[in-house]
Amino acid sequence: MRNLTVPPCLPKSYFLLCHKRANIRVFSSASEASAAPNQSRGGVPRFYSPVLPPSKGNIVRVLGDEFWHMTKVLRLNVDDRIELFNGRGGVIEGCIQKINHTGLDFIALEDPRTFVPKNKWNVFAAFGTLKGGRADWLIEKCTELGASSVTPLLTDRSPIITENRVERLRRVIIAAAKQCQRLDEMTLNPPIKIAKLLPTVSQTKLSLLAAAEATPLISTLTTLEKKDSGLLIIGPEGDFTEKELILMMEAGAIPVGLGPYRLRVETATVALLATLMLWSDS
Repeated sequence: MRNLTVPPCLPKSYFLLCHKRANIRVFSSASEASAAPNQSRGGVPRFYSPVLPPSKGNIVRVLGDEFWHMTKVLRLNVDDRIELFNGRGGVIEGCIQKINHTGLDFIALEDPRTFVPKNKWNVFAAFGTLKGGRADWLIEKCTELGASSVTPLLTDRSPIITENRVERLRRVIIAAAKQCQRLDEMTLNPPIKIAKLLPTVSQTKLSLLAAAEATPLISTLTTLEKKDSGLLIIGPEGDFTEKELILMMEAGAIPVGLGPYRLRVETATVALLATLMLWSDS
């Protein structure tokens, strides 16, 4: 085994280990480890910052919730190594240079890197009437599964979603992105009515509409050419009205079934999105 070099700001007790077949691989530097394409790896803690240093050696100030999380929850200190991501695919590694009572200074130890997501599935779900944290759960799981965007769909049976709730859901997205090591922040669009969705359906190559008693999803996918983007449309607890279904199918949406049972909005959304992500990745 070759000698290990410990980069600046990296505690001596910090090692990145990767099990490969029967052998243990030890990265000789943090830059070698950070080149690993799998974003689900653990390692250096990652935090959100809308602004990243433009290059190695530059400094940005971290304030607010992320500052609190770093210093009060995780008890990080000067010289501890961390990563910052901007929610637009950018990530940069560095360390904490200075801490005071209002915030901390992060200094970049490399130039920023940018990752572009492969799959772009856009979810339109009628979840405005969900209560008891179920909407939070739906948004969290869509973030983890890699949805490009989620748009609250206003239907005859799910007509509202309050603005203060939208703000809360945006905070859920940031927390979920950090937890799952996602670099691009899922977009939460303003709520729209079905009439405003129809032109988008008409212009999209693949739009799948969750509908009771429709052809099973897997059977439908076997007849389609693989795509890595499209629309997923999920109705409210009481399902779409017959008129809404007809309008969307006339615009080009393909109805698909998700099994023999009546599913909650969040269950149907996750089932449809997870299947499409696996299908397009396979």
